[in-house]
Amino acid sequence: MNALATKAAIRPQNTTATTAPATGGGEGKSGMITLIPGQILFNDGDSAASLFIIQKGQLRLFKPKGKGFIEIAVLRAGEVIGEMAYFAEEDNEAKRSCSAQAIAQTDIIEISFKAFAKTMSNLNPWFKTIINTLVSRLRKSNTKIKELESNSVSSGYGKSTPEYKFFSNTDIIKLLVSFYLITRTHGEIKGDNYQINRKTLKFYCLDIYNLHDSKFEEFINLLLNQGLVTIEYDNDKFPNILIFNKLDHIRNIFIFMNTQRTCSEEHRIKVNEKCETFLEKILYQIQATNPQTPKVTISLNPIIDDFKSKNIVMEADDLKSAQESGLVGEIFVDNGVMSTSIDYQELRKIFLPIRFTNAIHRVNEKKSKIK
Repeated sequence: MNALATKAAIRPQNTTATTAPATGGGEGKSGMITLIPGQILFNDGDSAASLFIIQKGQLRLFKPKGKGFIEIAVLRAGEVIGEMAYFAEEDNEAKRSCSAQAIAQTDIIEISFKAFAKTMSNLNPWFKTIINTLVSRLRKSNTKIKELESNSVSSGYGKSTPEYKFFSNTDIIKLLVSFYLITRTHGEIKGDNYQINRKTLKFYCLDIYNLHDSKFEEFINLLLNQGLVTIEYDNDKFPNILIFNKLDHIRNIFIFMNTQRTCSEEHRIKVNEKCETFLEKILYQIQATNPQTPKVTISLNPIIDDFKSKNIVMEADDLKSAQESGLVGEIFVDNGVMSTSIDYQELRKIFLPIRFTNAIHRVNEKKSKIK
């Protein structure tokens, strides 16, 4: 199976992300809210006028610190969020103590503080005193813990200024290795694929390997979007069965990324997204000819013309980053015909890892823009 075969895998629906907050700020209205993956429910420090009960889906809780973020928790169906703001001290305005973002499509019941206060007013005064005391202690404990926790800021190779990365290189290596080894050991073989229950995978990743819940869930979304994993329902009608479309793809990506991680900057293979699109088209064209040699000479004109017919501007110079990485040779022009040599075997081997690496960059860039 070639490196491009994963394109045919089922992709998740409604994955358009947005950092625009939902109505969970300070409006204080009761009702239902539906968040799409990546959408912010509220930001740290926002005025608060309601609390929420998660009916379906998952929310990532995080807090800005320095140039990065502290990952706090992942909340799921049946859990409550935003209640801490209700118990704010009387002389302080109710503020959100962290940010909340949907990991998957999430349905939430919003309850205004005004409506919640009516329920609280019916409680025995002793219960209210106990609740307020517990909340006060919890808030102080959370503050101390957050002061001690580190954010996800990391320094790139040769960079003196750290930058925020939701997925650091170390995170990705740990996740790839964990997913591969756990699935290989505890998964079931189904034809050419492996399948494993999400609960089993999660137990080992979080409880044994100490990976963070939010990064575990976002990594699954990343695999879904790249066609490396599909999800089916278990016997209880929950989407818990993960099917790895060629588990060795995970291993190959790990080997590539770990090798790149240990390379010096000048020896790393870096292909930008536009070049990636060009290379994908080149691979399709070469595969159609069933090449018998490792290196192939191709004409670039038909490929560029095809892009042009789709109103996509693509030029031979867009292959520059692939040339610098040794995947594409020098471009020759003869009577207007542009041709070059392609290391087909090498490109076929590492194209999927290149595409996966660029996908990680997109996730990190999107997460870094959240305030």
